Amino acid sequence: MAQTKITSIREMSGEELNARLRDLKQEGINLRLQAATGQLENSARVRLVRREIARVMTVLSERKNQAEA
Repeated sequence: MAQTKITSIREMSGEELNARLRDLKQEGINLRLQAATGQLENSARVRLVRREIARVMTVLSERKNQAEA
């Protein structure tokens, strides 16, 4: 499953990646707030969001490094 997820992320444009990253970071903030107030229903979602943020940041970093080379 991770292979298809990273493939779909790599197909996104730079603007789409930045928008996705912004949305994921906002979701992460909301999940942390829910956890702090005891309202979090799906604690596994926190881990999934963190990992997807890492995937998006990795692709952005790869593109930045390719542009500099």
